[in-house]
Amino acid sequence: MDRVFVVVERLLLTLWVGALWGVGYLAVPQLFNLLENRALAGTLAGELFTLTTYLSLVVAALLLVIALYRVGRGYLRSWRCGLLLVMVIAAAVSEFILHPQVAELRAAGLPTSLEGSRFAMLHGISSLLFLFNSLAGAVLVAVGVVSVKRGD
Repeated sequence: MDRVFVVVERLLLTLWVGALWGVGYLAVPQLFNLLENRALAGTLAGELFTLTTYLSLVVAALLLVIALYRVGRGYLRSWRCGLLLVMVIAAAVSEFILHPQVAELRAAGLPTSLEGSRFAMLHGISSLLFLFNSLAGAVLVAVGVVSVKRGD
């Protein structure tokens, strides 16, 4: 039965990280390359990032439940659990705190340099959080959510 959980864990991680990479590094850049209307490209990109965030939250919850079932509460003290939780926090901060502020500034049309600077700052922070999740996700794909030794 443990082998089934390992396979499910790896499939869920692949789905999550593959979605991050596919959206962030393939689909969104192509939107900005192909669409002349940058506002439309930004809106579509925002929707894609929102979808990946909700996918992230669901997959992370499933991974946490599987890990707790396999290892027990001791898992909560592992670095893998910490990384998983930081990834969830990063995705949630980006989606529920930064994204609404970016959308508000975009809707206002960025008429002043101050608003443009704020937009750039928020967008930059969001991009860094996304990069972190992309790299942290790669680490979890490589090592697993639960150690093969099951002590880490």
